[in-house]
Amino acid sequence: MELDEMKQAWLALGRQQERQYALDLQLFRQGREDRLRRHLRPLLWGQALQIAFGVAAMAWGITFWSTRLDDGRAMACGIAMQVFGTLMVGFAGRLLHLLGGIDYAGPVLEIQQRLAAMRVWRLKVEAPVLVLLGAFMWIPAMLMLMLGATEPAGVDLWRAAPGLPLWLVFNGFLALALAALTAWLIRRAGRARWLEGQFAGSAIRNAQVALDELARFEQDT
Repeated sequence: MELDEMKQAWLALGRQQERQYALDLQLFRQGREDRLRRHLRPLLWGQALQIAFGVAAMAWGITFWSTRLDDGRAMACGIAMQVFGTLMVGFAGRLLHLLGGIDYAGPVLEIQQRLAAMRVWRLKVEAPVLVLLGAFMWIPAMLMLMLGATEPAGVDLWRAAPGLPLWLVFNGFLALALAALTAWLIRRAGRARWLEGQFAGSAIRNAQVALDELARFEQDT
């Protein structure tokens, strides 16, 4: 074989390897993109359910306070429930906005930045607010249920149990203190990253793992 023929053969082999590499990379990226979509799909469903829950809470709160305009305490309970439902819808909407902005075929760095923004949102905003709400939102819900059960019987809940609201609020602060103590103990035990992972959610964690694998593959190749 002459030198020119050998050169042509090497060039053809090089082009073939480049095409094979491009095809392998494309197939790998497509597989990782599919994994990312699968990992994040439960997050989409979860936020849709949260919106439905929030709308139901809003409707309950509005219906409750709008039919008890002569009872300030009952109105406060209904308005608190309405605000709670609004926050649930708003939080879910914010996360869905971030999720909808992901270009699965785009650069890995951009997807990583979007996932990081979702993680920060959940850790810095959602988690503290939801812990606070979780400690206290059961109070108006319980009072609304109790009022709904006692009013048809002609019982004035506020007169029958005048200390009930304060007792419930005390238990709310107790629940908040226990939550803070639990978080502090977990951090003291060196499980801060585990706690943050729980707040971020398994969908975001799994998507970040799949994306990190794609980043390492592209760097190695």
